Amino acid sequence: MKKITVVGAGFVGATTVQRIAEKELGDVVMTDIIEGMPQGKALDLMESAPIEGFTVEVLGTNDYKDIEGSDVVVITAGIARKPGMTRDDLVKINSNIVSEVCENIKKYAPESIVIVVTNPLDIMTYIALKKTGFHPSRVMGMSGVLDSARFATFVAMELGCSPKDVDAMVLGGHGDTMVPLPRHTTVSGVPITELMDEATIDMLVERTVNGGAEIVELLKTGSAFYAPSAAITAMVESIVRDQHRIVPAAVYLHGQYGHDGIYLGVPVKLGKQGVEAILELDLTESEQAMLDRSAEAVKIGISTLTI
Repeated sequence: MKKITVVGAGFVGATTVQRIAEKELGDVVMTDIIEGMPQGKALDLMESAPIEGFTVEVLGTNDYKDIEGSDVVVITAGIARKPGMTRDDLVKINSNIVSEVCENIKKYAPESIVIVVTNPLDIMTYIALKKTGFHPSRVMGMSGVLDSARFATFVAMELGCSPKDVDAMVLGGHGDTMVPLPRHTTVSGVPITELMDEATIDMLVERTVNGGAEIVELLKTGSAFYAPSAAITAMVESIVRDQHRIVPAAVYLHGQYGHDGIYLGVPVKLGKQGVEAILELDLTESEQAMLDRSAEAVKIGISTLTI
């Protein structure tokens, strides 16, 4: 049985634990610094097992020692954006949190694959790489799966079709500079550029870029967690079940797409070794320019770090 740890028992973390348990991807450890919260949520979730029919163990804890031997560690710990707050505002606070988490991962789960969810995502994933010292194939960020799902949702809503038939692709940093790719977004294999006009596509791209902020604005006191937890779980499943799925994720680039030494969202193959391959799409001049702009934003964020 695989062992999966989720660090952070807030809305994103706890919902991720629920999805992982219900899919029986492995035994799950949910850890948080708030005493009683992960224990209470874990017990509540275990009490749903006879109804939902899953048989994995869910442990809530405040002790990092309990993550020992984890195959995958998901980092959701950190403060969420509040209305009017940019992702970059989060850098200082969340970098301290992620650094501490990663020191414990290195100590107790040195063979694990790490998926970072904490924002600003690309920068936090870079910190995780530096603090764990793991090979870059074992440290990645969850961004593109979520952003692509949002794009696919808006396309399906516009066309009145099933979201199951929409396959979307979003590259770049997880934030205002993300790069949705209409040419590589299809409905049952048909590019959306053949199904709607440019103005409509531009509107959907804009809504995708602001997808997280739209939910923050509506909720007033929190941020998204249903779609993020589904995106995390899809990545965890591809890794622990060695599915070799092709998904966009924030990974460490070694010259791909003209960039080196930063994390950026690109299509990758995910399996039991983590990032097994990075796929290079043939981008148009304007798409490459947008990706370069996104990369520059990530580089600026990294330059502010003291690690």
